[in-house]
Order: sequence, then structure tokens, then C-alpha cells
Amino acid sequence: MNKVVLAYSGGLDTSIIVKWLQDTYNCEVVTFTADIGQGEEVEPARAKAIAAGVKEIYIEDLREEFARDFVFPMFRANTIYEGEYLLGTSIARPLISKRLVEIANEVGADAISHGATGKGNDQVRFELNAYSLNSDIKVIAPWREWDLSSRESLMDYAQKHGIEIDHKKQSKKSPYSMDANLLHISYEGDNLENPWNEPDEDMWLWTVSPEMAPDNAEYVELSFEKGDIVAINGEPMTPSEVMVDLNRRAGAHGIGRDDIVENRFVGMKSRGCYETPAGTVMLKAHRAMESITLDREAAHLKDELMPKYAEMIYNGFWFAPEREMLQAAIDQTQEVVNGVVRVKLYKGAVAVVGRKSNNSLFSEKIATFEDDGGAYNQKDAEGFIKLNALRLRLKSLK
Repeated sequence: MNKVVLAYSGGLDTSIIVKWLQDTYNCEVVTFTADIGQGEEVEPARAKAIAAGVKEIYIEDLREEFARDFVFPMFRANTIYEGEYLLGTSIARPLISKRLVEIANEVGADAISHGATGKGNDQVRFELNAYSLNSDIKVIAPWREWDLSSRESLMDYAQKHGIEIDHKKQSKKSPYSMDANLLHISYEGDNLENPWNEPDEDMWLWTVSPEMAPDNAEYVELSFEKGDIVAINGEPMTPSEVMVDLNRRAGAHGIGRDDIVENRFVGMKSRGCYETPAGTVMLKAHRAMESITLDREAAHLKDELMPKYAEMIYNGFWFAPEREMLQAAIDQTQEVVNGVVRVKLYKGAVAVVGRKSNNSLFSEKIATFEDDGGAYNQKDAEGFIKLNALRLRLKSLK
């Protein structure tokens, strides 16, 4: 093993992994740090990597690619896992895996490495996505190999090997295991490990408490083209700009909190809390746009396929042929999903209060409760009902 590319944050775990890889495999370590909107400076990771003896350092701004090529395609499917989770962590892993494999190819590395533990889903996501892109790639997962099993043991290792740790930052560190990007921030561990415990209010970082949200509602108009939001209140925006703007607006109104127990791919149940302000608004608005532009059967078929699509992303099969097949079908339906949706943000809730489209299939003339001028012949319903009732009436004769 001559060279390994490590997904590197500069935190305690990955700082130790750099040294561990160097000592265990006697190899050169290349670090890769991705900015996908986690809200923290990523450039300080460069100084930490240099101090660890790393010569090749990749620090990349992937926010636009993340929003455009991963988050937005997922939301075209109205994706939600187990009826609750908007897949904020899951959808970030394919992009990180993709760049790990690409960098490994660029620098001639023998393997890639990550800091995911052997209990979680991320190890599966990183590795399945990597193998999908390079069948021969080797993966080193230190948490599955070393004997370090706690934060205390990590700190002891750092002290023993002279790894500089920002103790001031560590002392202020949240007690939760957290992951953040443009789409969400997640919280696990500490008092959340008991699913009966209510989360502490000061845990939430992106959203105000709904009880403390403004007393005045905010109305926002979202413009869609082919299923994607392209403007807010008439102002054109890129995908990442859309998400930053909606995170700010919705978070200020206490929108996007979720507290769930989910089924991990590895078999255990896990309790986690999530803040997904932009995603909560995007899902609601997208379904509203589809409600007037998609044919009934196309919409219903999409809803039937969505849970399987969500499961693929959750389990790490973004680059699998079945996900790509479904994406092609989903994207074809979005050709007509164009128009404007108006939403109301208020006290932790987002409500759709208006929708319009040049591709609308909604006909006021037919749907009206007033005189429709013969647009719809109500007598036709009798035959429709009797035909659908035929098998039921035959059954009742027995």
C-alpha cells in the first residue's frame, strides 16, 4: 500500500486516521476535504494536514454540484425514507465517494479511506458507491480494524503520537454526533439514544422553536422548470442558492425539525433528529406543482416507485443501474412540471396556498360546482359506476 486517499475533515477522528494509516500501512496519505455546505470553514483542514505530513491536499467547493446533481434529482421523485427522513446524510455520500475514486485515479493511489464506524450506514454508502465507480478500488475503514473504541482512547492516541488537538474546540463540542450539509443537519447520540427523551431545545442550530417563531406569516413564490426550483420570488437562483435561501427563510419560522427512529441498512434501529428547512419546503412545493401538471396515473406510479427509490439512496445504491433507470423515468415526467407555487411559512409549518402553470391539467370549467355549460355530462357517471360495480354485484349474488 503506497498511497491512500482519505476523506478528511480535520477533526479528531480523521486527524488520528492520517497518523494511523501512515504507521499501519507505511503509506503516503492524500487528504480530500469537501465543502458541501456544512457551514464550517474547510480551509483550516489544510494547515492540519500539512502538520500531519500530508503533501497532496485536496480541498474542494462542491456545493453547486451537490445541489444540482444529487439533491435536486432526488427531490424530483418526492423522496422520503420511511415516511419521515429527507435523506440529508444519505444523498451526500455518493458525491464524496465519487471524488474519492476520481482523486485516487488522478494521484495513482492504491486505496481510499473513510472515518465511518462499523455500526452505521455511512460505511456501506461510501463503499458501495465507490465500488460502483471502480470495481478494483481498495477501501480501508480504520474503525473496523483498530482497537480504538471511544473518544477517550482517541484522545490518548493523539497525545501519545503528538497529534495537535484543539482542546478549546473539543471542550465546546456538541455532545451529539452531527452531520451537516446544504440539505440538513443531523443529531445522534447522548440523551437521544433513549427514544423517550425529548431533545433539548438548545440542540437545534438551524431552526428557531416554532413557539418563538415570528407571529407574522411569510409568503414565498417558488418558480419551477422541469421539476426544479429556479427562482424565489421571481429572482433566478442556482440550486445551491435556492437551498441557502430556503434554509434561512424556513429556519427562521421553525420549519424542518424531525425526530425519528429509522431502520438502518445494517439491521439496527437508530434514533436521530434532523433539521431540513429547505428540503421540507421543497418537498411540499414540488408535490403541489405536480398536482396540477402531472397526469393522475403518472403521479400515482411515481408515488408507488418512490419508497424503493428512497431505499436505494438510503442504502448506498445511488450509482446502481436500478436507481439510474428510475431516475430516467422520473426525469421524463418532469418535462411538464413547470410553473409557480406560493407557500406560507408560519410557526413551524409550510402550507401551499397557490399554484399555477401553463402546463396545468386543472380545468375550472369542468371542476366547477356552478353551471359548466355542458362541459361535463353527469349522466356519463352512471355507466362508469355500473361497470366498476359489475364484479362487486356478481360477488354479492353468491
